[in-house]
Amino acid sequence: MTFRSSLLAVSLILFATDAMAQDVAAGEKSFNKCRACHQVGETAKNTVGPILNGLFGRKSGTVAGYNYSEANKSSGLTWDDAVFTDYIKDPKGKMPGTKMSFAGIKNEQEIKDLTAFLKQFGADGKKGG
Repeated sequence: MTFRSSLLAVSLILFATDAMAQDVAAGEKSFNKCRACHQVGETAKNTVGPILNGLFGRKSGTVAGYNYSEANKSSGLTWDDAVFTDYIKDPKGKMPGTKMSFAGIKNEQEIKDLTAFLKQFGADGKKGG
């Protein structure tokens, strides 16, 4: 392998890695699909759906003041990347009986981007928390 072909191979790997990285700005755009029912940030309130501040690491069905379905309260799920990915692809398939009426997001990169966006918000709604 010549230096030039090695450089090309490394460049392709770096490009592919960058293309697959999580994109918070794209995740924020994707969150527009969620915004009709969910809020995030310091002024977030429960609406049709619960606030999504501090989602990752939280047990399902535990946001104070939100009236969850029995399916959500008794699911035993703790939100992490894998659980969120499965759920957001098909909410009613992952959690039969959930009140969440959403067709789902099927695109893996979009889910990664949305995950990165949501992970910015701590339980207090502050970014980086």
